[in-house]
Amino acid sequence: MATLREIKQHITGVQKTQQITRALKMVAGVKFRRAQQSILQARPYADRLNDIMGNVVYDVDRSLHPLLAVREPDRIAYVIFTADQGLCGSFNHNIIRRAEAEFSAHLDKIIDMIVIGKKGHDYFIKRKHNIIGSYVKFYKDLQFKKAVNIAKLTMDLYIGKKFDRIYLIYNEFKSAIRQDVTVEQLLPIIPIEPDKQNRSSDFIYEPDPIKMLDTLCPRHINIKVWRILLESYASEMGARMTAMEYATENANNLINELTMEYNKARQEKITGEILEIVSGSEALRSS
Repeated sequence: MATLREIKQHITGVQKTQQITRALKMVAGVKFRRAQQSILQARPYADRLNDIMGNVVYDVDRSLHPLLAVREPDRIAYVIFTADQGLCGSFNHNIIRRAEAEFSAHLDKIIDMIVIGKKGHDYFIKRKHNIIGSYVKFYKDLQFKKAVNIAKLTMDLYIGKKFDRIYLIYNEFKSAIRQDVTVEQLLPIIPIEPDKQNRSSDFIYEPDPIKMLDTLCPRHINIKVWRILLESYASEMGARMTAMEYATENANNLINELTMEYNKARQEKITGEILEIVSGSEALRSS
């Protein structure tokens, strides 16, 4: 059985850990609220842009634009969004596990990847996966221009016919306690099909649909990557806040158990000392 001093040291250690988890939860909570506000602001614009893309693409031949042209998928690239740090529950594990499942499902294809986040980069590079681009310590200063850089890389790779499909794997934000792992095709662009019943058939394009797509398609990719960065970051903060809350509660339960064990051991020690005193007193009387 552990000594009183050892139990006391254990309690002190757990209390210090609890202070850390409580502080991490508070920091993650502040960042989560900001990230949640950002994603809620970005979604309406992204959805409206999808609607516009759907209406324009409906009137053109997809093969006329390089970002819409569909090819036989012999070479596939995945853009994988993980976190730079841990302590966020199963956030990184779920993404990596889904990515591995995607690789296993396409063993007959040539697969490369672009990894966002240090956790994903460290995991895949240890396993000798072919990483053609990586962005670590990425979320510390998250700005739209970073999304533009990633989007430009993917568009250049697709237009240059380095890849025939480019997919995104990320955690879609639902709530602080729920993040859904999502696989979404980035290129070629798959616009939302317009509502044919409510759609007017007499659109007039100026100068013409293809030139409009030259502007709309890159913007569509930029906004999609930016939205997914925000989705991933909000999901990470929500997962970290939830994980630290559970860790704080578990630490509190452990402190209570150790305190009971300490009090029990202390009571046994006091009882033993009393018995020694009584036994000594009785021995003196009998002598």
